[in-house]
Order: sequence, then C-alpha cells, then structure tokens
Amino acid sequence: MNPVKSLEHHGQAVWLDFLARGFVANGDLKTLIEADGVKGVTSNPAIFEKAIGGSDEYDGAIGVALAQGDQPVAELYEALAVEDIQHAADVLQPVYHQSGGNDGFVSLEVSPYLARDCEGTIAEAERLWRRVDRRNLMVKVPATPEGIPAIRHLISKGISINVTLLFSQAMYIAVAEAFIDGLEAYAKSGGDPAQVASVASFFVSRIDSAVDKQLDDKIAKANDPAEQAKLAALKGKIAIANAKLAYQHYKRLFTGSRWDQLAARGAKPQRLLWASTGTKNKAYRDTLYVEELIGPNTVNTVPPATLDAFRDHGQLRDSLEDGVDQAEQALAALQAAGISLEAIADHLLADGVQQFSDAADKLLGAVAQKRAKVLGARIGAQTLALDATLGQALAECSEQWRAQGLVRRLWARDAAVWTGSDEAKWLGWLDSAAAAKAKQSDYQELASWVQQRGFTDAVVLGMGGSSLGPEVLAQTFAPRAGFPKLHVLDSTDPAQVRAIRNAVTLPKTLFIVSSKSGGTTEPNVMKAYFYDEVSKAVGADKAGDHFLAVTDPGSSMEKVAQQQRFARIVHGEPTIGGRYSVLSPFGLVPAAVAGIDVGRFLDAALTMVRGCGGDVPPAQNPAVQLGLALGLAGRAGRDKVTMLCSPAVADFGAWAEQLIAESTGKDGKGLIPIDGEPLGDIARYGDDRFFIDLRTAGEPDRNADQLATLQQAGHPVARIVLNSAEDIGQEFFRFELATAVAGAVLGINPFDQPDVESTKIKTRELIAAFEQSGALPAEAAVFSSAELDLFTDAANAAALRAAGAQDDLVSWLKAHLGRAGSGDYLALLAYIERNAAHIEALQSMRLALRDALGVATCAEFGPRFLHSTGQAYKGGPDSGVFLQITHDAADLAVPGQAASFGIIKAAQARGDFNVLTERGRRALRVHLKGELGSGLAALGNALTKALSKG
Repeated sequence: MNPVKSLEHHGQAVWLDFLARGFVANGDLKTLIEADGVKGVTSNPAIFEKAIGGSDEYDGAIGVALAQGDQPVAELYEALAVEDIQHAADVLQPVYHQSGGNDGFVSLEVSPYLARDCEGTIAEAERLWRRVDRRNLMVKVPATPEGIPAIRHLISKGISINVTLLFSQAMYIAVAEAFIDGLEAYAKSGGDPAQVASVASFFVSRIDSAVDKQLDDKIAKANDPAEQAKLAALKGKIAIANAKLAYQHYKRLFTGSRWDQLAARGAKPQRLLWASTGTKNKAYRDTLYVEELIGPNTVNTVPPATLDAFRDHGQLRDSLEDGVDQAEQALAALQAAGISLEAIADHLLADGVQQFSDAADKLLGAVAQKRAKVLGARIGAQTLALDATLGQALAECSEQWRAQGLVRRLWARDAAVWTGSDEAKWLGWLDSAAAAKAKQSDYQELASWVQQRGFTDAVVLGMGGSSLGPEVLAQTFAPRAGFPKLHVLDSTDPAQVRAIRNAVTLPKTLFIVSSKSGGTTEPNVMKAYFYDEVSKAVGADKAGDHFLAVTDPGSSMEKVAQQQRFARIVHGEPTIGGRYSVLSPFGLVPAAVAGIDVGRFLDAALTMVRGCGGDVPPAQNPAVQLGLALGLAGRAGRDKVTMLCSPAVADFGAWAEQLIAESTGKDGKGLIPIDGEPLGDIARYGDDRFFIDLRTAGEPDRNADQLATLQQAGHPVARIVLNSAEDIGQEFFRFELATAVAGAVLGINPFDQPDVESTKIKTRELIAAFEQSGALPAEAAVFSSAELDLFTDAANAAALRAAGAQDDLVSWLKAHLGRAGSGDYLALLAYIERNAAHIEALQSMRLALRDALGVATCAEFGPRFLHSTGQAYKGGPDSGVFLQITHDAADLAVPGQAASFGIIKAAQARGDFNVLTERGRRALRVHLKGELGSGLAALGNALTKALSKG
C-alpha cells in the first residue's frame, strides 16, 4: 500500500509544496492526485522563482504577453502566477467537490513586501481572490502582528486563507481566534460559513535548525558530561514537540459552544498544516516531520523530495498525540537551559518574511531580465564599465538597496531614502508619464487646434526645466508638416530676445509661457515683451489668442493668463519640480504644439518607467544601476560627469546637465556635469571623470576606440544606445530616476535648489536699487583697459595679486587659471547671446583650457545656467574656478517696467557673481567693452598667452 495515499486513512491530507507550468500541463499533478492522493498545492515566491527564473519554461508565455502590450514586471509575473494557479485549481476541482470543500485547494501568497502592512495585505488578498476567481483558492497571508487583523477581515469577507509563517503556539492561538472571529462576522453578515476554508501553516524543521544551533553552542560551553547529554537529547525534538502542543490548542479552540454554533451552520475548523517538513539536518530521518505528525484533521504540505521519500519508506502510525507529556517536558527543559522558544519563533518569523522577500526580489529580477530580452532594442541598452573597486562598491550597494527595499521605498515616496525632509512632496514625476498617457486625447486635441490655427512658429518662454526639455524636443525631432516650428527663449540678453523676435512672424506665432509659480523673472518679462509686440501686430483684443500658459493651479501666471485672455491654460502638476517636468505638461504641451506624436513619445518613456519600477530589484534596474554608480563614483572623487551625446541627440546633454547639477550640487557635495566637451587626449584626463556616452543605434560609434582606451585606463564609462532618437523619452526618465538615486547615495535632497534662490534674492535687490536710483550700484574694477574691466571681491583680488596679478590682463588671467588644480574644473560663464558664433568662441577657449591644464571645463550661457548648473557652482563641492564674461548688448525695454532686459541681465550676472564670492569661490569677472565678437577674440588670445606664459 502506498504510504502517502494511506495517510488519508489517518485523517491527514497531503498537499504538495511545489508548482510549475509544465508540471500541471503535462499531467504530473493529476498523476499525483490519482496515485498518491495528493489533495492540494501550496506555492510561494521561492517556488515561483525556481520555476520561472530557473528555466526557459515561461519564456514563450512572457513573449506572448508582451506581444499584446508592455507590462510592469510585477504585473507580468502575476499574470503568469495567476494562470498557473488557475490551471492547478482546475485540476484539483474534483478533489474540492469530493471532499465537500475541505481539500482541493491551491495557495497563492500575497506579496511578502506587504507582510508588515495590514491594509496593503487586505487590498492585495481581495484583488487576488477576484482575479484568480476560483473557490478552491487559498490566499496566503503571513502570521505577522499586522497580518492577524488582515486574516480576521478577509475571513469575514468569505475569502479562504492559508496563514503562513507560524512558529509559536501563542501566535497560532491568535490566528485561530482571528479565524473564528472572522467566520462569526461572515455568518452574521449573511454569509455561508461552509464556503470558507482555512489552514494554519505551522513551520516545523526551521524550528529544529534554529534550536539545534543554540543547543550546540551550549553543549560546547558545558563542562559537565551529564549536562551535555541532557542538552543533546533535546536536539531534533523541539519542533515536533512544539507542533504537538499546537495541536492540543487546536482541539481546545475548535470544541465547545462557541464553535458548535458555527459548526451547526456547516463551518469547517481551521486545520493545522505542517509546513517546512523537508528535513534540513542530514542526521535526521528524511521522513521525520511526516511520520511524527500524523493525526486527524491535519494537513502536511511536503516538497517533492519528501513526498518521494515517504512514498518509498514512510512509516505510518497515529503519532500526533503520542508523547504529549514528553513534548511539554522537552519545551520545559529547553526553557530551563536558557533557550527561549518564543524568541526563536520571533526571529524565524522575521527571517521567514525576509527569505520570502529575498525570493521575490530574485523572482522579479528574473522576470525583469526576461522582459528586457523580449523587448530587445525597444529599450535603450545600457552597459557600465567600471574598475574593480567601483564595480565591487556598486555590487555591495546594489545588495544593500535590495535588502533594505530602497527601490520600493523610493517609489512609495519614502523621504527617508534621502534626508527625510520634504522629498516626498516632489515625486510626482514618477507617475507623470502614466498620468500623461491617460490624458493623451487632450494632447491630441491641442495638436489639432494648433494645426487648425495655422501657426508657423511656436516659442516657449521659460527657464530651466521649463525650457531645456522643450529645447531637446525641438532639436531632436524633425519639424512636422502642418505644425509650427518650435523655438525656445530662455535668456534676458537683449540680443537673444531680439533674435527670436526677428525669427518669427508674430501674427502666425503661438507663445507658450511656461512658469510653475508665475513668479520667475525671466518668463514674466519675456511674456510682457512679446504680448506687447503681438498686441501691436494683431491688436490688443486678439493678442491673447496667440498665448498659451503652462503653470501650476492658482499661480500668479494663471491669473495673468486669465486677465489677458490667453487661448489656453494648461495646469502642471504641483508635486513635480521644474527639472523633472519634461514628461509632464511643461514638456508635453510644446511637444503636442510641434506635432510630435505624444502617444508614441510616452509609450517609449513608459517602457523605461516599467523597466525601472519599484518592482525591479536594483541589479536589474538600469536607472538605479546608473544612479548608484554615479553616486558612488562621486563619493570617490569621480564627480565630473562627462556627457558625450551623438549628433542625433546632441542637445540631451544640456538637459541632463541641468538635472544633475541642480539636483545634486548642494551642501558642499554633488556631481558636476560636463556637457559639450568632446573627447580629447586621454592622457590629459584626471581621476575625477565619469563618462556617459549616449547615441542612437543608427549612428556611427564615433567614440568607440577612445572609450575603450578610457576603460582600460580605469575611467568609469556608461554607454547607452537608443534604438532611435524618437525614443528619447526613455532617457528623460532613466536620468531622472538615476539622478534621484545618486542624490540618495550622496546624502542630499535632490529636489530642492537653495542656492538658486540666493542668486534670485541678490538679483531682486540690485533691480530694486536700480528702480530707486535709476542705476545699478557702482562697482570698482580691479583692472581696467579700453577693451575690458575685471571685477572680483577683495579676498579673490588679494589672492590673485599674491599669485602674480599685475597691471595687465594676461597676468590676472594667469594667476586665476593657476588656481585650478587636480580635481578642479574651470567654468566659463558668459552672459551674452547664445548663438553659433559665440558657442564656437567659448568652445575654443574651454578646449584650450582643458588641454593645457588637464581639468574639466564648462561653457555656460547666462542667465539660463542660473537655473541649471548655477546651483552646483555655488552649493556643490568647492572645486570650481569661474571666469564670468559679461557684455552690454544694445538694450531692449520691458513694457511696463523700469528695468530693461539689459539691466535685468546685468543684475543677474552681478547677483550670480556676488553669491559665488560670498561662498568663497574662486571667481573673476571680465566685462567686455565695444563689439562683442572682437572682445571674445581678444579674451581668447589673452587666455592663450596666460596658458603659455612662463
């Protein structure tokens, strides 16, 4: 007679602790039901991880699912698991009916990440119950303190529950009472208690493993042979003793008048299910935890190996109530030996939750890898080449993030991932792509409206995140027929304002005024100027038809837009900061206006969002990997993040520069992005660089050889290859999340910008002084000539004179440049029109500085960089040497204001410089006189001489 099948004659049901797709599909489960009398199946994350991650059995199903549409990793896994559970439940349906609903169950566990979340457990259990839609499903809920009220609630709703991770008798009693309470509530509400089943999974072998270890420690320390023998006699006995006493509680709890009332209505008692019955100690009989726990109205769930062993040589007897007195004596002896079984049970519960969480991480990581493999080129490929030290640090940090659940906590808006301040208020960008996708029709309607109006040009008036994202779109996407050409203005330089004015036809132009708060100076004065110009061109009564505002609800900009009857007002999301706003209306409104397919753009972005979600462990999460690598490298001194962007996505670097600098550069820490600096002589690079190469698959890999050389020299290199430039939405999200993660590693709040505000305050003070006196406050030059003036504060002037600055420009420049040492960077901050000629002039200077001094260089245009790298320059590490360049262009009045564009720009430059010097930064300002092109050329020549002068 088959010992397994014979267990039913002793009142015990055998359930199998295993599930896999082929096992059910091939008929193996049905065979075990028929041959061995198997009456149920249990699953957990570890079982699914082995089934899905340990084979290619599920690859086809994953491919089919993704062919129907991309899915988040957790949803992809759940779909697979639910299908397996349904198939197994269908196979076990005859057992369920034949046993009157006592057996024939399949168990599916709620996420182990919810083990300490009562409300989350309830919500997920109810959702799984509805989704599986099988009466012979049991939802597994762990017996944590938070799980007990969840169990009571779920039973009260008629949901069958398998309570898992039970180790102590006290917790078992609490679970049984929660079951009875819930069943009474269900019956009182009109439910049929006969339809509800439950088991209490009481873990066995793990108890012995933990107890035996402590016994061995005590035996090793005991000097008395008799004491050693007494302790040794307890080994392998405690788990069974604990289970036998739990069964005695079961008999008491499910007898008496209270239970009889429920039983009279068909209620079935919550049976004890012996779990963890595979023998872990090879010295013990491999069927020990089956043979010693055979008794009526119980379940034993066994792994396949134990099932096979018991079938082969299992010994049958009614053992569960044998030696109950001896069981009590064993537990008393254990306590007398100074070993707390309750403490062990508490530890095993915590460890069990962690083990299931670890298995879930491994499972979701495997699904993430399979998803990425199926998607292939649809998701931008990322590789990290790191030296051994940084690579080891990344591996360790990734494991730390996994063990602490930091990716999940980040997505759950846990501010403690960073500094515990106000970070949770600024995480709306995590959901912005999904939120925008839900409003795709609104963007399509906007695009149709723009097309119908026949606009030939559209101009974004904004700063920082409101302008740099749209600029990437304007530069990356080819113009769409029938839609306006997209321009961006993010400067108060009169020449640049005038250049935009001359580039468009006002009666055919739509102006997009982008300002979150409505209080930012630049968009306000730009709007004032162009609203006045449009009023002159089409009439004041029709000017508003040419304006669209993107602003947060209730902002001052919204009020102005209403007063001036703007054609449209689109609200931004208040929980998204400007630099994280490109996948929100601040980026998507300009995209729709330009005729970009917003739906496709968002689909590409969402592919990355799903690949970087809270359900994707750090090691398989590309954005988290990039962010951890950047943060760790920054902590190790490799804080110059050098962006190398191919022609098809060339402007992306300027957006990433703002994101990285403004997010991380504060509290004396941070990453300094280096944009627009092409690769040079490898020997001139210091050990402060981190290179990121971004290109599209269709472009030549122009940097391949140099990057390979850099890698060999030990420089960290990240390489990202996009399928096409139109997938740039993926990179917006990858870099947003990576930057947030890097901020966590650096220990800063990546969502504030305290030093940007400092410059705004200085600027407002200077403009107020102008409005009061008609002039900006006087300032004294430290050097003056017919071509230029030099300015700095007293401390910098003294340091430069001590370093050799005399009565000529070259000596001042030489002294200033000489202050740049290893690990420093040089930044040219030019408050001039940003055009091709001026970009070329600054590029020539920066490359000469880099090649001569071997330091990283930045070439920035003001005031736009104030809302970008300006934060890092003032608040980040004190490793910058700054050369500010100013020039007074032909001025332009701002309608309704005393201060002109030129005055505002000058105040911004001086405010910026004043904050730099107040922070003790190494800074020198060059004010060019006369024609700007000649002045830049003369400055370039002087820098060349300063670099070559002995």
